[in-house]
Amino acid sequence: MAVLMREAIGGSLRRARTEGRRTLREVSRRARVSLGYLSEVERGRKEASSELLAAICDALDVSLPDVLAEAAEVIARSLAVDGAEVLVPARRPIGLRHVDLRLAAADPVATPMAPTALPTTPMPVRGVRAAA
Repeated sequence: MAVLMREAIGGSLRRARTEGRRTLREVSRRARVSLGYLSEVERGRKEASSELLAAICDALDVSLPDVLAEAAEVIARSLAVDGAEVLVPARRPIGLRHVDLRLAAADPVATPMAPTALPTTPMPVRGVRAAA
């Protein structure tokens, strides 16, 4: 049976907390959530709101996109084990802070490609008349 999203997210949060050697009490205080509720979120019993997930991630000093990406990988692996055909992209960092804005060139070491010329005539848009 496939892992539920709340279980995968809870597992990611618990892993981040234990790797950071933090207690439930510490994280619950920093996130301003009850210890019992945080425990239930980590065990996948409760589905936390996006605001609560952001507060927990801040308390753990981890990014929400990284937690969600890890949870997605866990779910994809569980689906694959169940026999579903899953296309799992190579893990890559998420977020603009990780984006490499260089343009790909023919040479792998490459310098950025020269910008291409943009069309000078406006493209027609259906339902919009051109100004006279």
